[in-house]
Amino acid sequence: MTRGTVQETKIHYRGQNVHDDFIVYTTNVELLQKWKTDKSIPLVDVLDAYQIFVTHKQGAQGILDTASHAELDSEFGTHKIEDVAERILKEGSVVKNKGSSKEADKNPTNGPGISSRGNVHQ
Repeated sequence: MTRGTVQETKIHYRGQNVHDDFIVYTTNVELLQKWKTDKSIPLVDVLDAYQIFVTHKQGAQGILDTASHAELDSEFGTHKIEDVAERILKEGSVVKNKGSSKEADKNPTNGPGISSRGNVHQ
């Protein structure tokens, strides 16, 4: 998955059978649109991560867990990543948001510490 302050694009699929929310990440929307009409583009080029995520009915913004084989079998009738990802890419909706890789303490009121910029919080 993408790191840094770049556009992060995921495809959200609302399940019909188990009513759960499934997510895959794509490298970019333009390539996804080309892939939908030109199947000669490899699926691995379209997917950012070769994983299916589930948010446990929390929509596109929920906490992501890796979907289990049982969850995939219940919704899609298979747990084969290629088949499931292809269906999500075809039938899901595009969700864009800005990613951020800054994982340091962003609240200086938590006490002294080293910030992401290398200096001490005052």
